[in-house]
Amino acid sequence: MEKTNDKIITVSFLSGAILLGIVVNVLMETMAAVATGPFGRVVSHDLVRHGVPFLAGLFLFFALQFNKRVKHWADEVVTEISRVVWPSRRDTTAMTVVVCVMLIISGVTLGLLDVVSGSLIDWLLQHNFMGLFS
Repeated sequence: MEKTNDKIITVSFLSGAILLGIVVNVLMETMAAVATGPFGRVVSHDLVRHGVPFLAGLFLFFALQFNKRVKHWADEVVTEISRVVWPSRRDTTAMTVVVCVMLIISGVTLGLLDVVSGSLIDWLLQHNFMGLFS
């Protein structure tokens, strides 16, 4: 495993652990606001509300960082991503312009169809076309 890949993998695992800590923290805050009784009192303590997310993130980081199969998989992912040929800035700009133009054309077309079909339905309802809508 290259040193560069090792650093990227460690930062990725750390980011995942931080995200897990944030998710667990939000869940704990929600449980503290909703829960009643002994469970609500335990969850409302600062040590539990902040300690559990920290420990969950720490556990995830160590579980990922020291698992050889996960590290090998992550190294393969980083290696494959480094082989990707990314489009140039000019190509990206051109493709973005094409997408924006197509979105505008689609929006105008759908808007016109909406106006025309709404007008047609209003006309049919006003003129009681062949007595069908009485």
